[in-house]
Amino acid sequence: MKRFALAGNPNSGKTTLFNSLTGATAHVGNWPGVTVDKREGTYRKLDEPIYIVDLPGIYSLSPYTPEEVISRNYVLDEKPDCVINIVDATNLERNLYLTTQILEIDVPVVVALNMSDVVRKNGDKIDAKALQEKLGVPVVEISALKQENLDELMQEAVKASNKERKGATIIEDKSLLHLISDVQIAFELKGIENPLFHAIKLVEMDELEVKMHPEAVETVNKFKATFKNDTFGSDFEALIADNRYEYIAKNYATAFKKADNGEQKEQLSKSDKIDKVMTHRIWALPLFVVIMFFIFHVTFSEDVLFLNRIFGLEITHEGWINYFTGMGAEFDEVTGELVPLGGIPSLGVWLQSWFGWLTGSLIDWVGSWMPAGEWYTSLVCDGILTGLDAVLSFVPQIMILFLFIAILEDSGYMARVAFILDRAFRKFGLSGKAFIPMLTGFGCSVPAIMATRTLEDEREKNRTIRLMTCFSCGAKAPIWALLAGVGAMAGFAGDIFVFTIYVGGIACAIIFALFMKLFSKDQYVSPFIMELPAYHLPQPRNVGAHLWEKFKHYLIKAGTIIAACTIVIWFLKSFGWKEGKFGLLLFEEANAEGEMEWVLHIDNSILAYLGRGLRYFFYPLGPLAGGWTNNTDGWKYVVSTLTGLIAKEDVVATMAELGLEEGTIGLSLAGTYSFAVYNLFTIPCFAAIGATHGEQKGKEFWLTLLWWFAMSYGFALLVYWVGALYEVAWWGGLLVTLALAGAVTGAGIIVSRRHKLALTNN
Repeated sequence: MKRFALAGNPNSGKTTLFNSLTGATAHVGNWPGVTVDKREGTYRKLDEPIYIVDLPGIYSLSPYTPEEVISRNYVLDEKPDCVINIVDATNLERNLYLTTQILEIDVPVVVALNMSDVVRKNGDKIDAKALQEKLGVPVVEISALKQENLDELMQEAVKASNKERKGATIIEDKSLLHLISDVQIAFELKGIENPLFHAIKLVEMDELEVKMHPEAVETVNKFKATFKNDTFGSDFEALIADNRYEYIAKNYATAFKKADNGEQKEQLSKSDKIDKVMTHRIWALPLFVVIMFFIFHVTFSEDVLFLNRIFGLEITHEGWINYFTGMGAEFDEVTGELVPLGGIPSLGVWLQSWFGWLTGSLIDWVGSWMPAGEWYTSLVCDGILTGLDAVLSFVPQIMILFLFIAILEDSGYMARVAFILDRAFRKFGLSGKAFIPMLTGFGCSVPAIMATRTLEDEREKNRTIRLMTCFSCGAKAPIWALLAGVGAMAGFAGDIFVFTIYVGGIACAIIFALFMKLFSKDQYVSPFIMELPAYHLPQPRNVGAHLWEKFKHYLIKAGTIIAACTIVIWFLKSFGWKEGKFGLLLFEEANAEGEMEWVLHIDNSILAYLGRGLRYFFYPLGPLAGGWTNNTDGWKYVVSTLTGLIAKEDVVATMAELGLEEGTIGLSLAGTYSFAVYNLFTIPCFAAIGATHGEQKGKEFWLTLLWWFAMSYGFALLVYWVGALYEVAWWGGLLVTLALAGAVTGAGIIVSRRHKLALTNN
């Protein structure tokens, strides 16, 4: 099977092309030995299947980032049958810089001029034939987004792969060429593959080449001692880069003809016009907050547009209540009258209600076919199915949440979020470069922690990893979905509750970073340069692929880790000591009406004994009425948080097995927030711990684990007692809140002044 590699700049449409070519065959892993995503798939529209590898987005083949090293090593060492170089046709000159480096390698190359549809729409023109003649390799105009000419591209790539190709350079400086030729000949005599590429890189004093060929460095240095350049001096890397850009501008860029009319100027400025609002120095952050609130309102609100709170809208028809709540109409136990539904639930709540009814009905149906009182009936119905139901019933809401995040990413807005946050918080010691992996944490903490490898400053990397738990991963979404209903029962809108968790997490990351910076002598903040892609409508195919990956991951996790955990929890809660004997704690007893029913004496279980012992350690986080460590159910919350170390979805699964569901959780608002805050900030799952150990060693790793636990425990403690104070005397809670706000403001002023002073001194 032939192997083709896709190489190109970030935002050139490379991943869109990959998705269009591979479709459902795509899968994601990691490159051997490194923590950067590896995407692979198969193209099946030709006589033989073609194996496609999507290399990370890069600007050059220099070893500045792990992505560049991976791409370079793959092309040089793995020897793909062809490299398809994706070039953004709207930014031809900049994108062709990477092309000139790829062409120096002895590998078949095809250039894909992507976004050709945009070029035509703008009234511009590209002479692809002229460019092909000058580059010396096939050039195909495509649109990955609209899937134009993709079959032609693959056919050209197959043709190219059947022919050998020798690398060629565009460097014209005679002195440089003489040196490069001498080094190239020396490499050829040694039998080194791709001698031209290695020779140019050694002349640039590329650190990888210097390590590989130390014996040739002395020869190069002798030549450099005799070489002088008025502009670049002895910086050969800058000199070669300048040669490349000069040649590109003189020979390649001329293939692009720009339209010269007023309409074109209007067309080109659309993204810029949107950015005048979306990245405005004053309105950008408020708009981001509004967008986030809209997402959580549509996903978690039980009162859309606050129709009940503002206008007093109530649904009083039993049929409509059943429709909106998934057959959830309720009647007053005393009067027997129908309980009205306050407002109309959001799409997310509506779907979750019906999905919960469906899974609940399935459990009841399975239970009806199994004998009552048997251990295996309890295992299946009260253990495995109940735990999985608690996790899977929230799938609709989680998928809606990921749908919105995928839309924001595919439209180009999430790139702006990093830019906005960098501009707003650089003075407090956080850069946009650090925020990019943090924002990835909204999906999963594991790749987010791995992405910190791109941060060159070790202190900033450690700080970013420690703040990662402030960004709620997808695995925690079932917890917030469950607590949204509890928050609503405590008199707080569910969507606002979840909104405060996500946005509050970002705010806390900034506050924690602020105090880290306050007690640190380090004033360095890494520079942040980022290309903002043009806005475009999200493509259903890309968004669908993103959702499928999340859904598949969720199902695999539910069927393996979570299922195994529910079995262990079932055993620990179902077996224990009763009247001095160890065994199954399921007994048939008479209820208040004299009817016989099966009762599980969970308070005598192994899990109950373990939980009661651990509860004393967590007791300060909610000891009063309505707190999560209060009364006889306190140990159940403690055990649930600990099973979250295996997978955060297990928190909800364990709670369901222990009887803690939306209708049975009796937490106050302060208790609900304390429980939520602890689970947000605490040590993440074992997979995330493993990823952290891969990025940090020794003392730094253990300090990170200690920070995560101390941050979650301390902040949950603070939230609970301040919240409890509000419930007793609102003015007292307000005074404490103002004092805390004053402390944060003071720290911000000090850190900001230090930052300005450091900039002045530099």
